[in-house]
Amino acid sequence: MKPSNGTIGKTFFILLVLVFTSRVNAQPDKSTIKTSVESTQFIFHAQTALPSSGRSRQLTSEYDLRIFPDSLVSNLPFYGRAYSVPYGSGDGGFNFTSTKFEYTATPGKKRGWDITIKTKDVNDFREFSLSLSDDGYGTLQALSNNRQPISFTGYITQVK
Repeated sequence: MKPSNGTIGKTFFILLVLVFTSRVNAQPDKSTIKTSVESTQFIFHAQTALPSSGRSRQLTSEYDLRIFPDSLVSNLPFYGRAYSVPYGSGDGGFNFTSTKFEYTATPGKKRGWDITIKTKDVNDFREFSLSLSDDGYGTLQALSNNRQPISFTGYITQVK
């Protein structure tokens, strides 16, 4: 016996609801997010890339920005125009580790935080600007010296 389209649709809907509720339940609470931001220790998980030119892209691989009190580890893709690229520069993403950076977190206009991270030991990179809601969702803008700006939407989690 072949399942009907209605049965397949209901099954898909139930699976979609389960995935959504598990993602929502996986989010840390507001006090945990506040503690993570204030202690300079969290991970921003990028879900969508928004280049300055071109279309947005849903990210299917694990891309993130890991922030610790003593280091910053960036594993983010780049889509857009590069004005000058050093010879043999590699994959073209924002893949680096910085140990010399400034981290500034200020309360946002509508709750949440505005976080600025300026690197001092990465040649081609200038700063990250993260607008974060008190629910842990946010937009990260990456500014480079030799590339168009790019933004990412995503969420933060605690470092385990």
